[in-house]
Amino acid sequence: MKRRQFLTLFGTSLATGALTRPAFAQSAFQQLPLRGAINATSHGVVPDAARDQSITFQKMLDSAAERGEPLFLPAGNYVVSEVSIPEGTVLVGMPGRTILVLGAGTSILRATGKNAVHLSNLVLDGGAGRRPVDALLVAKNIEGLSVQDCIFRRSPADHIRLEACGGKLTGNRFSGAQRFGLFSVDGRDLDIDGNIVSDCADGGIIVHRSRAGHDGTRISGNRVFRIGAHSGGTGQWGNGVNVYRADNVAITDNMIDDCVFSAIRANTTRNIQVTGNRCAQSGETAIYAEFSFESAIIANNLVTGAASGISVTNFNEGGRGATVTGNIIRDLTGAGPYPAMAPGFGIGIAVEADTIVSGNLVDGAPLFGINAGWGPHLRDVVLQANVIRNAHIGIGVSDANGVGQVVIADNLIAARHGAIRAHRWTEVGGEDLLDLPASVPLHITLSGNQVS
Repeated sequence: MKRRQFLTLFGTSLATGALTRPAFAQSAFQQLPLRGAINATSHGVVPDAARDQSITFQKMLDSAAERGEPLFLPAGNYVVSEVSIPEGTVLVGMPGRTILVLGAGTSILRATGKNAVHLSNLVLDGGAGRRPVDALLVAKNIEGLSVQDCIFRRSPADHIRLEACGGKLTGNRFSGAQRFGLFSVDGRDLDIDGNIVSDCADGGIIVHRSRAGHDGTRISGNRVFRIGAHSGGTGQWGNGVNVYRADNVAITDNMIDDCVFSAIRANTTRNIQVTGNRCAQSGETAIYAEFSFESAIIANNLVTGAASGISVTNFNEGGRGATVTGNIIRDLTGAGPYPAMAPGFGIGIAVEADTIVSGNLVDGAPLFGINAGWGPHLRDVVLQANVIRNAHIGIGVSDANGVGQVVIADNLIAARHGAIRAHRWTEVGGEDLLDLPASVPLHITLSGNQVS
């Protein structure tokens, strides 16, 4: 299935269907009023019992919520499933030692239509089975969801699945999901902060919407690594952070390594901010703003070892409006996870419409250091004050019929096969435009560029 077809179906179906941040260094016992808290054993919930305790566990939660008291769950294993979390629940365990094991149902915990729920210091374990499961934790329409310092592991599907939720997910560990680490659809200004997400089969942190609109999720300070693409495809799976149809999202200061496709992929978004991230060993393009995106800030990111660096494209789909500034892109491989369509992998920065590219360093690009446009898909681009080293061609720019204006100024370029060359689709002009000023196409303005 083609990526564009998949994304349309995927967005619709989703709608229906040891890092600790300093701010959270204190234990749950210091943060929460647990003096006098209910102990689970007083309700007949027994640690390390072999039987499923879902019914007893549900009664315990209901009783604690009704009395407005926090609940402490001692160390041990508890086999439960499909337990509904009541309004106002505060459930706290012993760090790394209170383990909720998935029973026969499709989730361990569920919460629907609650204003506030707090979970901390719990381990949710899916048991690594492959039977049909929704997620270890499923939450819908929770305005104030708080999940802190928990461990999610071995889910047969997603670790967490959220629908129309707000709140905070902080300081958690997610590993071994057979699908996504953390999936949110139709979020409400959610904070995903300081988590570790690793070894997930199809994606790390996923933020989607059933329809394009405000989402406001902030994804900051997370570590994401070893993300696969078990379901295949050409980019709909295999991304560290994936944002689709969600507007006003900020992806900042994350460390994202070893993703089969992209570290960060934003599709059909508006007003997205991608800043200060370190992205290493991305199998395809490290940072993407694609399809009908509008208004993207991509700044101060460090990209190393990707097939391609940063792509801000798909003007043919309405994608336009970006600043790409202050990024460092090094040691691109030019080898992607599938046979590339033209112009191919190995491009440091690719842009098409209404975009400023300035103050970037591209060092090691097997194709273009920077490429502006593809065919007629080029309008109002400025490439200024960039440093390009060790590139096959320093700057490529489309000269096909119907292109718009491009300003290329004050760049310092070291390239093996030409500093600045025009191309018409796959046909690259033979002359370096810096060597033959008279041959510069009328839509290109050159000024102050230097060859190193």
